[in-house]
Amino acid sequence: MDSQKKIANGAKPWIEQSEKPFIRISNLTKKFGDFTAVDRVCLDIYREELFCLLGGSGCGKSTLLRMLAGFETPSDGHIEIDGQDMANVPAFARPTNMMFQSYALFPHMSVEKNVAYGLLRDGVSKSEAAEQVADMLKLVQLSDFAKRRPDQLSGGQRQRVALARSLIKRPKLLLLDEPLGALDKKLREETQFELINIQESLGVTFIVVTHDQEEAMTLSTRIGVMDQGEIVQVGEPHEIYEFPLSIFIADFIGSVNIFMGRVSDDATNYVRIHCREADCDIHVSHGVSCTQNQKLWFAIRPEKLTITRENPRGKYNVVKGIVDEIAYRGNLSIFRIKLASGKMLRVTKSNRSRRDEDAISWDDNVYISWDDTAGIVLVQ
Repeated sequence: MDSQKKIANGAKPWIEQSEKPFIRISNLTKKFGDFTAVDRVCLDIYREELFCLLGGSGCGKSTLLRMLAGFETPSDGHIEIDGQDMANVPAFARPTNMMFQSYALFPHMSVEKNVAYGLLRDGVSKSEAAEQVADMLKLVQLSDFAKRRPDQLSGGQRQRVALARSLIKRPKLLLLDEPLGALDKKLREETQFELINIQESLGVTFIVVTHDQEEAMTLSTRIGVMDQGEIVQVGEPHEIYEFPLSIFIADFIGSVNIFMGRVSDDATNYVRIHCREADCDIHVSHGVSCTQNQKLWFAIRPEKLTITRENPRGKYNVVKGIVDEIAYRGNLSIFRIKLASGKMLRVTKSNRSRRDEDAISWDDNVYISWDDTAGIVLVQ
């Protein structure tokens, strides 16, 4: 079974010691004068992964991508692709291609000529290029649009032309810088799954740069979260979401409620955190490496919280508040609950029925509760 099929079927080469990384990034640094854009990044990426670099504007993710492509020269460190050191390899000689957010299509050329351009420049015959282009357009579902020019296409179709042109020369590594950023929300969501299917079909390693957390969660086999030029956590999407390593990561990935408190009871199999904002002791039913009276933060996702009018007796973690705001999103409703301390809690509730005659409304007094395994304790 090839590596892409292994990944598609649940294998995880990044946790198997026998697997050799396809890309090795070691202590990679890029400075622009006194400013450090990428700071001693170390990262291994495996063959035929769809890996996402996720971070806010200015975190260094695009600079890292450009160093992989050969468009920027590292100030320090090493890049190895498929066993070859890239130190003295120019961009045109690397086994990579790059797809830009702008797509950079030739406006005077048809779709098929845009896709064939790189092959013809490399001396591939017109007949062979035409055959390869036809296969690629079929893969990206644009066979019927081969004769059209870019200005005759929708945004999603232009995105697929750019993808086809990037893939036609079969690079070992495709680098995508915010590839879906120009699309509207619905089309972007649809295109994400198309991108996954194309990547799996061709078995090319993808590295995608994005600032969109949902996009990274949907696309990736693994995510590398960047902040201030550093990789602060690498993991599978559910690991990044459910087990963030810091307050920054918990807050950056999705929505989260964060309480600050101090350890009031440190037992072997549970911890209690006294939190003035919640006016209660938060009970966490697993051991945490901490000391009595230590300052900690407790993070819990809005969907892990339960909202009721009645006090759910018998639960450890219950707080009382007033409904301040409600946002209806169709599939779910978002509640902002104001606690007595003034702290706002965000709670989400699935809308499973079309009508709810007893729905919670503005200014209602409510109870918010959660299981003692629902949140995570953070020390930084």
